Amino acid sequence: MPKSMSVVREAIAGDEADDAMAERAAAVQVAAGRNVLPIVEGVVLVAALLAPLVLQDYLTVFATRVIILALFALSFDLVWGYAGIMSFGQALFFGSAGYGVALLARDLDITNIFLVLPAGTIIGLTFALLLGGFLLLGRHPSSVIFVSLGTLTGSYAADRLARGWYYLGGQNGIPSIAPMTLGGYEFSEGPAFYYLVLGILVVVYLLCRFLVRSQFGLALAGLRENEQRIAFFGYKAQHLKAIIFTIGGAIAGLAGSLYAFHEGFVWPNMVGVVVSTQVVLYVLFGGSGTLIGAVIGAVIVEGVSFWLSDNYRDIWPIILGVLLLLVILFRPLGLISFVLGERERVGSFGAKPNENKKPGKEKRNAAP
Repeated sequence: MPKSMSVVREAIAGDEADDAMAERAAAVQVAAGRNVLPIVEGVVLVAALLAPLVLQDYLTVFATRVIILALFALSFDLVWGYAGIMSFGQALFFGSAGYGVALLARDLDITNIFLVLPAGTIIGLTFALLLGGFLLLGRHPSSVIFVSLGTLTGSYAADRLARGWYYLGGQNGIPSIAPMTLGGYEFSEGPAFYYLVLGILVVVYLLCRFLVRSQFGLALAGLRENEQRIAFFGYKAQHLKAIIFTIGGAIAGLAGSLYAFHEGFVWPNMVGVVVSTQVVLYVLFGGSGTLIGAVIGAVIVEGVSFWLSDNYRDIWPIILGVLLLLVILFRPLGLISFVLGERERVGSFGAKPNENKKPGKEKRNAAP
């Protein structure tokens, strides 16, 4: 056999070995990405289902509040984690829905769950549609800074309006909201309200998971990574942003409705800048672009805040602030990045790695 022919065969064999190793590594990476996320979601769900069985009554009430805030965080993760829209006014939709259902209960004596929750969702959706249409659907594409400051201004304006409007209770808000009802049953604080909120969170989470794993979610992922390229492919980037912004507002409105009935009152802070910043911290801490990271972030931040405020009453905000800074500094993708890779923020689309053969590979296999 000529020496040149043996060299060619060795080179081909080496290329095939490299290809096989690369394919195995890619397959393992994708399989890990697919397997870890359901495990994390399953663990969180099981822990949430068992929580009322082991927690004291007052902690069950606190856990219900945390789950509602996790639903709120989910709305922001859709907007920022998947579409790249930094909304500093997410509390506007959360609080406006809370005020809306509080007025329905106070003035019209409407507390039926099948009326107040859809009403709160529609209120959040409407406000998001109006604000999103103004900020995102202009003649020229809106910058990130413009949208951030615009949503921040909307939240601040709503806060000042609520504080100065006597019909909304002014600084005191609307107290003593009647309990939410289903027929003759009243949802009061406790396990029943907890499992109701948990069930709603699970349903909304599954819908969001389906959305971000669809072709629409793939377009959103591309929008976040490179908006100009997505526009080049023919997508109307601003329309996609407006759609997901409106969906996020609807989920925030649903969370605000539940929060109003659980707490029994609403106040101007619910629409203000503080709550808008709070939800940003939830997603930053847990990890954006994964959905479950927003839920975990809300649970951990609220849980740590509760424990610190009980044990270090004078300095707990400082300790919490330092912890948040450390996480953001050393884990920019949030705590969820310890178990999930960067690819999982987008998801897996198309063929598996072992189906993506190199064009010339069959030819090399047929070489003498």
